Amino acid sequence: MSSGNGKLHLILISIHGLIRGHDMELGTDDDTGGQTRYVVELARTLGERDDVARVDLLTRRLLDSAVSSDYARRQEHLTDKVSIIRIDCGEDAYLPKEHLWDCLDAFADNALGFIRENQLTPDIVHSHYADAGYVGIRLSSQLGIPLLHTGHSLGRVKRQRLLASGLKRDEIERQYNISRRIEVEEDVLGVADLVITSTHQEIEEQYGLYKHYQPEQMTVIPPGTELDLFYPPDGSEPDSPMRHELARFLSHPDKPIIMAMSRPDKRKNLGTLLEVYGESVELQRAANLVIVAGTRDDVREMSSRPQEILTDLLLTIDQYDLYGKVAYPKQHQQDDVPVLYRLASASGGVFINPALTEPFGLTLIEAAASYLPIVATEDGGPRDITSNCHNGYLIDPLDKSAIRKALLKILSDKKTWQTLADNGLAGVRRHYSWDAHVEQYLDAVHFTVNRAEPPVRTPLLRTPSLYHDRAIFTDLDQNLLTDPKSLARFITVMRENRKCATFGIATGRRLDAALRVMKQYGIPQPDVLITSLGTEIHYAPRLTADYAWVHHIDHLWNRKTVLRILADLPGIKLQPKTEQSSFKISYYIDPKHAPGLEEINNLLHQHEQTVSVFMSFGQFLDIVPVRASKGFALRWFADQWGIPLEHMLVAGGSGADEDMMRGNTMAVVVANRHHEELSALMDVEHIYFAKQPYAAGILEAIEHYRFFRSCDAGQAE
Repeated sequence: MSSGNGKLHLILISIHGLIRGHDMELGTDDDTGGQTRYVVELARTLGERDDVARVDLLTRRLLDSAVSSDYARRQEHLTDKVSIIRIDCGEDAYLPKEHLWDCLDAFADNALGFIRENQLTPDIVHSHYADAGYVGIRLSSQLGIPLLHTGHSLGRVKRQRLLASGLKRDEIERQYNISRRIEVEEDVLGVADLVITSTHQEIEEQYGLYKHYQPEQMTVIPPGTELDLFYPPDGSEPDSPMRHELARFLSHPDKPIIMAMSRPDKRKNLGTLLEVYGESVELQRAANLVIVAGTRDDVREMSSRPQEILTDLLLTIDQYDLYGKVAYPKQHQQDDVPVLYRLASASGGVFINPALTEPFGLTLIEAAASYLPIVATEDGGPRDITSNCHNGYLIDPLDKSAIRKALLKILSDKKTWQTLADNGLAGVRRHYSWDAHVEQYLDAVHFTVNRAEPPVRTPLLRTPSLYHDRAIFTDLDQNLLTDPKSLARFITVMRENRKCATFGIATGRRLDAALRVMKQYGIPQPDVLITSLGTEIHYAPRLTADYAWVHHIDHLWNRKTVLRILADLPGIKLQPKTEQSSFKISYYIDPKHAPGLEEINNLLHQHEQTVSVFMSFGQFLDIVPVRASKGFALRWFADQWGIPLEHMLVAGGSGADEDMMRGNTMAVVVANRHHEELSALMDVEHIYFAKQPYAAGILEAIEHYRFFRSCDAGQAE
């Protein structure tokens, strides 16, 4: 293990939302729900274990006057062993998760920088949600450690639900970037060593929608709850400030409480619950309704979706004239949540979760721990919870009659209420305590770590000339060939600054082919030569091979199996042997007859081949190990030589260059780029699009970035 004494160092990643260790802002928007609280409590509870040395929870750092300055702190220590680490993401403002995709490469680069700067050697990376999965793939590949992933919710399920609601495909893409999310989720499923879910339904009915569905790499670990916070009424409830807050709304505050608690989201189906209550005289006589739907100061100042939900709720209350019968408090703190459950329990009430879908169900577990029977949607997590706890009834969330009958059945029969409350308390202590959750979690982690190969990083011989504080890397064919005049000027500039900057070439060509064409065009040998699409790294002056990199990318690579799977695929043809290598399989591809890139990738993943697939210039298809690419090789070199990515200028022109240019590098796309393959980079602010083609475009970028203006040549050790 990394600590040297058999204890684990775990890195958790949860990027979106507002994450801090105290007074968590739950229900503020769609991104501040149960997931944010779960990851904080998971980290905190893991830190209490003797077999855990350290836990780092990585999230976004925010410099935004609209949110608390707490989120700008780079580190927040929860315990001696547990910290929240806030990583810069290339965008200071608080953004919804759907708008974070283009800054995730910067987050990944900065996260790796934090790990290297602090000389950390974590045992495992655990990503939460798709955005963290994107980063998790990169960190686990670069560190050579296993990746665990928890989806919390899934894009394919969300897209189905949005289409069913009547939203058009174009609008779904514009609002939610859903295709990009699903693509990342597919990649994560293909790469992750273990996927952790909270229910069996997630595996069978939600992950089963994915092409990379691999149930043997998934495990169910029921979520935990804080039994020291959530417990049965203790007699203090009548004097609590929250009880007086609810009483402001209610004509008869001593009636039983029907409690619903969620963020204001259409999926939570609070409007249907309010209609059920408004249409039932029996329910109104039997109980008050309390709806805790996040926090607000002024509905008019909320973002559009929560504002719409809350406005509809207020209008429905007015429609059914429910004043004095429904409480809808504006504010509550995290400490008020357990009190709300206990108030409902002490009143002889019931907790209801009428959500259209519920993958997790944490509020149901909290209610059970608080001695409160439940009524819940028959979807997802509630199935497992009621099966384990026998503490309530499942309903069709769209069947108003079923909701009404289930609520009345509990409210009208004290014996039934008592039995359900007793069952829930016993069941949650047996199945859903944090200790039980973490015990199962660490069993899974130890198993995954013990079967994984330890990362190997062999010290390399370094020449004094390579101790520079910056580097320029460029593709070969697209950038340096074809225009002899601009190439000559570029070579002159690099020679003039040879003591200042490392010069590197990253090409899809094999080593021998790259050397041959470099000699033909008079290109001097670079300090670093990345060949065969990032599967080989060689260093000057003797073209010393980086064998540690070879060992690193060999992870899960099976060349013969890939060839067999693609043997009969239409529209592709193997390139000559001169273009193949041990870790690169190259084809010609005819896009008119061949399947799409996504379909090829899916086919390989479905056959359990963990690989990366690249297309260049619309006619070349390359398959390499999942840990190999130009971008990964570039970062390996930067890590080994200690050159900050921010001091590296990367030039590219085709799809194979894209991952080199994303993230913290200075980047230029030359004017003769392949437009279709690099069109996505147009939205990335820090990437410079040169007006000049070929090497002239690189020279233009050198001036644009003032690359050599503050150069420190450095000294050899």
